[in-house]
Amino acid sequence: MTVLPRAVASLAVPGLILCFITLPFPAILSQRPPLPTEPSPTPAPHTRPECTRLEHPVISIQALSPLISSFYHPGVRDYSQLTLDLTRNELIVGARNYLFRLNLNNISLIQYHSILNMPLLLSYCQVHLPLQLECQNYIRVLLVNKTEVITCGTNAFQPLCITREAGNMSRVLERVNGVARCPYDPRHNSTAVVTESGELYAATVIDFSGRDPVIYRSLGGMPPLRTAQYNSKWLNEPHFISAYDVGLFTFFFLRENAVEHDCGKTVYSRVARVCKNDIGGRFLLEDTWTTFTKARLNCSRSGEIPFYYNELQSTFYMPEQDLIYGIFTTNVNSIAASAVCAYNLSAITQAFNGPFRSQENPRSTWLPTPNPIPNFQCGTIEEEGPNEGLTERSLQDAQRLYLMNDVVQPVSVDPLVWQDDVRFSKLVVDIVQGQDTLHHVMYIGTEYGTILKALATTNKSLQGCYLEEMQLFPPGLREPILSLQILHGDRTLFVGLNDKVLKIPLARCSSYKTELMCLDARDPYCGWDRKQRRCTTIEDSSNMSQWFQNITACPLRNQTTDGAYGPWAPWQPCSHDDGEGTSTCLCRSRACDSPPPRCGGKNCEGPTIEVSNCSRNGGWTPWSSWGQCSTSCEIGFEVRQRSCNNPSPRHGGRVCVGQSREQRFCNEKVSCPQPIFWSSWSPWSKCSSECGGGVHSRSRNCENGNSCPGCALEYQACNLESCPEVRRNTPWTPWVPVNITQGGARQEQRVRYICRAQLADPHELQLGKRKVETRFCPNDGTVTCETDSLVEELLKMPGVRLTGSGWSSWEMWSACTQDCAKGYRTRKRTCTSAEGKSVPTACRGSPVEYQDCNPQPCPVNGAWSCWSSWSQCSVPCGGGHYQRTRTCTNPVPADGGDICIGLHTEEALCNTHTCDGGWMAWSLWSECDDSGLQLRSRVCGAQFTPCVGNSSQQRDCNEIPAILPASSYEKDQQCGGFTLLHLIATGLSCFLGAGLLSFLVYVYYQRFHKPSQESAVIHPTTPNHLNYKGNTTPKNEKYTPMEFKTLNKNNLLPDERTNYFPSPLQQTNVYTTTYYPTALSKYDYRPDSSPSPCRTYNHS
Repeated sequence: MTVLPRAVASLAVPGLILCFITLPFPAILSQRPPLPTEPSPTPAPHTRPECTRLEHPVISIQALSPLISSFYHPGVRDYSQLTLDLTRNELIVGARNYLFRLNLNNISLIQYHSILNMPLLLSYCQVHLPLQLECQNYIRVLLVNKTEVITCGTNAFQPLCITREAGNMSRVLERVNGVARCPYDPRHNSTAVVTESGELYAATVIDFSGRDPVIYRSLGGMPPLRTAQYNSKWLNEPHFISAYDVGLFTFFFLRENAVEHDCGKTVYSRVARVCKNDIGGRFLLEDTWTTFTKARLNCSRSGEIPFYYNELQSTFYMPEQDLIYGIFTTNVNSIAASAVCAYNLSAITQAFNGPFRSQENPRSTWLPTPNPIPNFQCGTIEEEGPNEGLTERSLQDAQRLYLMNDVVQPVSVDPLVWQDDVRFSKLVVDIVQGQDTLHHVMYIGTEYGTILKALATTNKSLQGCYLEEMQLFPPGLREPILSLQILHGDRTLFVGLNDKVLKIPLARCSSYKTELMCLDARDPYCGWDRKQRRCTTIEDSSNMSQWFQNITACPLRNQTTDGAYGPWAPWQPCSHDDGEGTSTCLCRSRACDSPPPRCGGKNCEGPTIEVSNCSRNGGWTPWSSWGQCSTSCEIGFEVRQRSCNNPSPRHGGRVCVGQSREQRFCNEKVSCPQPIFWSSWSPWSKCSSECGGGVHSRSRNCENGNSCPGCALEYQACNLESCPEVRRNTPWTPWVPVNITQGGARQEQRVRYICRAQLADPHELQLGKRKVETRFCPNDGTVTCETDSLVEELLKMPGVRLTGSGWSSWEMWSACTQDCAKGYRTRKRTCTSAEGKSVPTACRGSPVEYQDCNPQPCPVNGAWSCWSSWSQCSVPCGGGHYQRTRTCTNPVPADGGDICIGLHTEEALCNTHTCDGGWMAWSLWSECDDSGLQLRSRVCGAQFTPCVGNSSQQRDCNEIPAILPASSYEKDQQCGGFTLLHLIATGLSCFLGAGLLSFLVYVYYQRFHKPSQESAVIHPTTPNHLNYKGNTTPKNEKYTPMEFKTLNKNNLLPDERTNYFPSPLQQTNVYTTTYYPTALSKYDYRPDSSPSPCRTYNHS
C-alpha cells in the first residue's frame, strides 16, 4: 500500500484543555490522581490550572536505568529474601532453589549455590500435589549470625534448615528439621529472628495444612518453647509480618482474626512479645510460653467516625530512635486504601504495662482485668525449689491473661501518609541530615511495582508529601515488590523482584542541573552549593554556610508537556488529483491530542493526513521476442508475450484490453527419430510383512531399446504401523507341595506364565512374567487337597535345606497399587542360614506374597449438563426476564464424589424497550373491590413528552367467584362468631395442656435418660489436617481451649530437648485440661458426680 503523507494545517485539531482540581483534606495532603472537569476557555499559559496543580514527580525506568545496577540468574525466580552481611560487605540473596552472595558495591556475583531438592523427593511431591510449581525449595528464613548464615526452605513440602559458613555457602555446618521454623507451603507466610546468643525465634505454621500457627524458639542454649496448640485465643489464623530482638523481649508483629470482636469477623493488627529468658512452666504450660502477651496496633484517620486501616503489611525498626514504622491497608475485599503509621517503643511498653482483657467463658464478654505485674521485666524466681528459674508471672495468669486491654497508639493522630486506590506492600526508612534538621525519608513499595519516596514529619505543610515516585517497570507491566533492604551508610536501596535484584542510589543530586531544579525538588539528600555552583549532598558540600535547601512545601511536578499524535483514524474514500487526472483514493488523518501540547510544550511534528490506494488505468508493454520452439522436431509452436504494467491498473482502475500472449507454429517440416522411453510402472507388489515394517516393489520396461536412463525396479517401505499386541497365558501347572511340616501341613503352589508381544505371528511369543498362586493345606482334614497322597512320600524324601536355615519374618505390606477399584499389595521375606547369609534356595515356599486391596469403587464427581435454551420473555415490552436451567447429571455424583458447584438457573433481562406510545408494561390485575371491579395501571416511560392513552384500566369481575363482605348480607341475618369468653377459655386450655406435656417429658427424661459416669469423660479429638475440609463454624469455636500443656504434649520436634529441669523427681504424665461448661449433652458430666467442671485424670 502506497502512503503519501500530507501536512494539512487546516485539519489540525487543537488539544483539549483538561482542568484538574485537588481535593483538600484536613491535617494531611492525600496524594490522588487529578480529576478531570469540563473544558474551559484557554487562559494564558502561566495561569492555566493544569500548569500549577500539585503533583509529585514521577521517574520512569528509562530515566533510572543509567543509575541503577541489576543482578539476575537465568531461570531463577522469587528473589524474596535479602540480608546484609556488613562484616564481609556482601548482600545475601535467597531465591527459589538458589543462594547468592553479591558484592554490595555493584551487586556482582561472588558465589551462588544450588539448593535443588533431591530428585526422589521432587518426584514424590510432583506426583502427590497438583501444583508442581510449589514442589521447589523456596527460601523463607535467611539470617546472618556472626560467622554463620541460617537458611530455611520449604524443600518440596519437607521443610529443612541448614546452617552454612558465612563466607562459603557450599560448606554446611548443621542440618536440622525445618518444621516450626519454616512453612511447608511457600504461600504460607512466616518470619524469624536470631538473637546474639544463638536462639532462633520463628513465627510460622507447624503443619502441612497451615492450621496450627506457632511462635517457636529453638537452637541456642534455651529450651524449645511454643505457643499453645489449637487455641484460637492465643493465635487466630495469624499472618506473621516481622520479628525483632529488643532488650529483654522478642517482639512479633502480625495480623489475625480478632477473637474479642463480637460482631462478625474482622482482622486486627497486633504486636506480641515473649521474654527471652522464659523456660516454660512446671506441670502447667510445660514446653509452652508463660510470658506470651499481645496488644492491638491502631492506625486510623481521625474524625467523628474514624477510618481504620486494620491489616498490617510490613514494618521497619529504627533502634536508634526506638521507632517502628508500619504499613497498614484495608481488607482485600474492600476498597483499596493504605497508610503508614509510626510507633514509639515506649507506647508499646505502656500498653503491655496496662490492664489485660479476658473472657471467663466462651459465652461471656471480654472485660478489663487488672495487671498483676504492671511493670513486668521478665523477672525470675530465685528461691530454691521446683519453680526455681521460672518467670515471676503466675502460671494460672499466663494461661488466661495474654490479651492487653489498651491499644498501642501511633506517634501522630493521623497517619504519616495515606492514599486511596493503592495498596502499599513493603517499607524501609532512611535518616538524612538536612540543613536544619534530621529527616526521616520513607521508601514505600506498591503492589504494582513502584516505589514512593515520602517524608515522615509532623509539619502540616509537608505531612503526606510524595517527593517522587520511581517506576521499576516499563509502562503496561506491573509486578509486586517482594523485598526492600536499605544500606544506610552507602545510601543505597536494594529491591527484590520476581526475576532480578536492583540496586538504586538514594542520593541522585547530579540529575538536578540548575539551582531552581535542585531547590524545587525538595529532596532531603540534596542542596545547592553556591560555591561549587552545583547540586550536592551535605557530605560533598564545600561549606555548610554555602549549602542551601528549601524543604518547606511539597514538590511540584513540571507540567510542561510536548504534543504527540494520537492513533490514525480509519481509512475513508477521497479524491486526489496528481496532475495526470483525478483518482479515487483512500485517506486517513490523526490529531495532536495524545497528549496535546500544554504549558508551553512543543506542537506535534509530522503529517496529519495520509493518502493511499489511488486508482489508475492499466497500459500494455511492447511485445517480447518470439520464444524458442516447443519441439526440436515435428510440428511445435513458439510464443511471445506482453504485460499490462505500463502502468499497472491499481485500486479500481481499468484493466488492459487485448491478448497478453500470442503463439505460432514451428518446425513443421522436421521429422523426429523413433523415441526410446520407459513404460509405465507396474502396480506395487504385496508387502513382505503385514505389520511392523516390510517392503514391496514395482517394475517398468525400456521401450524401443535398452538404453533408458534410470532403474527398472523400485522398492518402497510398507506396513510401518506396529503389530497388535498379543497376549497368551499358559495353563496352570498342577499344585505342588512346598514348605511341608513334619505334621503334614503344607503350602502348595502352582504357576503359569503371561506372555505379550507385538508380533505379526502369534506363534513367535516368548515366555514372560510368571504368576504364582499359593494355598495352605492343613493336616487336620478340614480342607481336601489333590496332593494329599504325595505328602507322605515328600516327608520321606531327604531335605535340601541347610542346617539352621529358615525364613525371616514377613515384611510390612507395601502400599496398594491403586487407591480404589481394586489393586494389590505385596510383602516379602528372606531365607537366611545360621550364619546370617542369604540362601534363597534353602527354604521351601515363596519369598513374595500378594493380596488384593482397596476394592471400593472410585468416587465420581458430578458435572453440569449443557444449559437449556432460553425461555420466552415474561412480557413483550417494558422490561421482563427469561431464564435457562441445567442439571447435575453429566455425570451424576456417585460413590462419595463432589456435587456440582454453581447455579442451576440463570436469569436475564429482556424486552427492556418501552411499549407502544411510551408506556411501560401493565401491572397485574388487582383483587375485586366492593363495587365488583378489578384495576390495573401502567407508567409512562417517556421523559419529555406525554404518553397517549390511559394510565389505568378496569373490568368487571362478576364472572370471578368472590366472598362478599359481611356488610353485604341482610342486616337481619345473625352469624355465629367468637366472643371474648371463647378466647379466654381457649387460652387457658392451651396453657394447661402445654404445662402437663412439659412435665411428662421432664419425668421421662429424668427416669430413662440419665448419663452414666463414663459419659462424663470428654475426648477431644484433633482433626486430620490433610483431609480436613472445613465447615461453617467460626474458627473461634472450632477448638476447645487447651489451657494447660505438660510434658512435651504439644508437638515439639523430636530433635529438641524435652525436659529443661534437672530434677531428680520421678516424672509422671499428668494431663490437665480445662473445659468450659456448656449445655447438657451425652458427653457432659453429671452435677451430682463432680463438684467442679474441671476434672483431673492421672495416667501412669
